[in-house]
Amino acid sequence: MFNEEIVASFKSKETPFYYYDLGLLKKTLTACKIASDAFNFHVHYALKANFNERVLSLIQSNGFGADCVSGGEVKRAVESGFDKKQIVFAGVGKSDTEINDALDQNIFAFNVESVQELEVINELAEVKGKMASVAVRINPNVDAHTHHYITTGLDENKFGINSWDLPMVSETLKRCKNLEFLGIHFHVGSQITDMNVFKSLCVKVNEMQHWFEERGMPVKILNVGGGLGVDYHHPDEEAIVDFESYFQIFADFLIVKPYQEVHFELGRALVAQCSSLISKVLYVKHGIKKNFVILDAGMTELMRPALYQAYHQIDNISKLKVESLKSKNEGIETFNSSPSTLNYDVVGPICESSDCFGKEVQLPETKRGDLIALRTAGAYGEVMASAYNLRPAIRHAYSE
Repeated sequence: MFNEEIVASFKSKETPFYYYDLGLLKKTLTACKIASDAFNFHVHYALKANFNERVLSLIQSNGFGADCVSGGEVKRAVESGFDKKQIVFAGVGKSDTEINDALDQNIFAFNVESVQELEVINELAEVKGKMASVAVRINPNVDAHTHHYITTGLDENKFGINSWDLPMVSETLKRCKNLEFLGIHFHVGSQITDMNVFKSLCVKVNEMQHWFEERGMPVKILNVGGGLGVDYHHPDEEAIVDFESYFQIFADFLIVKPYQEVHFELGRALVAQCSSLISKVLYVKHGIKKNFVILDAGMTELMRPALYQAYHQIDNISKLKVESLKSKNEGIETFNSSPSTLNYDVVGPICESSDCFGKEVQLPETKRGDLIALRTAGAYGEVMASAYNLRPAIRHAYSE
């Protein structure tokens, strides 16, 4: 992720900013494409993870589709050159305006999350004299064993259609003349590292497709969502996730008929490791029991720690020696701590006690002006930035 030349270039830049390693992103996209193509799987990139223009340009140029959860994301996907026949519009609360705009764009499909939504899309499509292709998002009641804010596949979650409503779904689809039923859609959560969760999902998908086909409704698309997690604790050792093992699970456990396609919606796994938030130390406060490093970046630039109590590795890149990392990620450089270290609470400038990136973080003795890197910030980092406290718009830096 870093080398001496890159760190030296940061010293002339105004902080905070998101640094994007586009070279790592290219390698990640290539690894995913090779692994998915081996099984003829289709991958849609989840724009909600990161919609930076240069990031989207690279993803689109590598032939991925787009998974969108708002009308704005559909518009951005079209503007970024994604094939409209590879754009899917998901989301539990689509407005009439968003649905109409997506119909006008002739996107591939809507992932529908309620019986009422089926009826609304049918009515709006009828007015336009169009057929709307739909996949039904089913709540599989599979526990993703992740943070409760990013678990989406349980009966208690707001997402998807519960199994007891499926007879009504079937009746509605047969009645609505402006809907074309394509398939079924699932998504159980995010940052999933237990591969057994995906095995359980496959069992549910197999059951649900059988349910529809028993009722004379062929399922052409099996959309199994995404949720594949990344290693936040070892960003250099695990810079690219094991896509081969991930896709192999679905190849082994999913029943796929000759006329069916399997679709995925990956976001975090593609972009998380390619970016770090770079910040400067404003002040260092030494107390009796606590030492504080106060940064010029806060929860307005990286919300995940405040919102999810999420972990991000924190490096003082002004004080660490560069050494070659001898691991499977050959050619990537990393940092090893100097002997003199202290524990710090690393916090931001926002007027909220929750504006904290990490407690008791071991860092080299840190001083005003040092550069700090908050690692693995490429997913749900820049896209969640806000202007709270009238903060300025986030800046960027890139390397190829």
